[in-house]
Amino acid sequence: VNMHLNINVYPSAFTLIANKTGHLLIWVSWRKDTEFCEYIRRLLQNPLFRSFMISVISLNGVLLVLETDYDFMHNFYAYLEVADLIILSIYTMEILLQLYVDPLNYWRSGYHLFDFILLVIAYLPYTIDKNDVRHYRTWSIINGFQALKILKLISYSRDMRSLITALGQTVKAVTYVLVLLFLLMFIFAILGYGLYGDPDTGDSKNWGNLASALFTLFSLVTVDGWTDLQNELDQHGFKSSRAFTIVFILLGFFVFFNISIGVVIMNIQDSTQNYERELKAEKQAALQAKKQALLQRQQEEVNMLIHQQKTSEYKTFSELVEDFKKTLHHSDPMVLEDFCASIPFIDLYVTSLDLQDDTVYRLQELYHELVGTLNSILEDIREKSMVAPETDLK
Repeated sequence: VNMHLNINVYPSAFTLIANKTGHLLIWVSWRKDTEFCEYIRRLLQNPLFRSFMISVISLNGVLLVLETDYDFMHNFYAYLEVADLIILSIYTMEILLQLYVDPLNYWRSGYHLFDFILLVIAYLPYTIDKNDVRHYRTWSIINGFQALKILKLISYSRDMRSLITALGQTVKAVTYVLVLLFLLMFIFAILGYGLYGDPDTGDSKNWGNLASALFTLFSLVTVDGWTDLQNELDQHGFKSSRAFTIVFILLGFFVFFNISIGVVIMNIQDSTQNYERELKAEKQAALQAKKQALLQRQQEEVNMLIHQQKTSEYKTFSELVEDFKKTLHHSDPMVLEDFCASIPFIDLYVTSLDLQDDTVYRLQELYHELVGTLNSILEDIREKSMVAPETDLK
């Protein structure tokens, strides 16, 4: 897979291409409209533009629904044609802008190729004369494919793209499961034809040939009307066919069919987790970029203060800072890079304060006990000193 890195340096744009052999190829494109190109790129990535395109695609879907009503189509045919032309021109302008911004990498995106194919399909009805009876059937078929234009919503929804990616990853695993299921159906079709396909005594309608037997087994795999098929075998006297039906349903439906569903669910879950991790990484990157911008702005403000101190009447830097504090508001964002402002340090500091409080409390209890003990000793000494003079008098 080729790896591309676009470096836009006014007035030229360089594209570095690393091919499969690892050699670095440099393609130089001299563009004198780099600033305008960057403006168009920002326009295409703007949320308002994306919301506008989603609204246009949704409106296109509503118009397609209205076109299915014959009376409405007959009364407002001219307005529907104008609206369809306007929507088609918007789709065309979008693709032209994308090609203008990046004409090379545009064709390397599968979603962009899909949008281009949808645009070509949208133009096909205008290449056929629908008034000609010979071409009206072809025009009707091509016009029916205009409903595919609603799939342009996939390009504007990351959730849909994540789901499509997960389904694409499951194709290989599900294909192996389907091949095994077909082999199982082929084996049971041969057995069913040999056991119940006799044209005189058997059920020739459902088991008379290989094609009908495979179609019958498909009905059994989907568990759709399997009781009716079993009743027909019972009416022909094949009571032992119940074991045949039960074994095939257990293998075909409960094993292979559910395995394919499980594979799809697992891949969708993995894709959803990857999508959530990407969103988390993007949020962290955006937060870090905002943080760096705030830090840079703070640094510029400090440098401006220092410059003002050198060129103003302030005697000291502290006076300048005190004057600057008066211009601050509570809503001003601040980024603190000190260690003491981090959440882990605050948690550790609060825990240390709790331990210190517990230690102080234990020391207070120990001091109370010491005071009580000393008080008891003093009282004993007073009692003994009072008893001694009395004995001397006697």
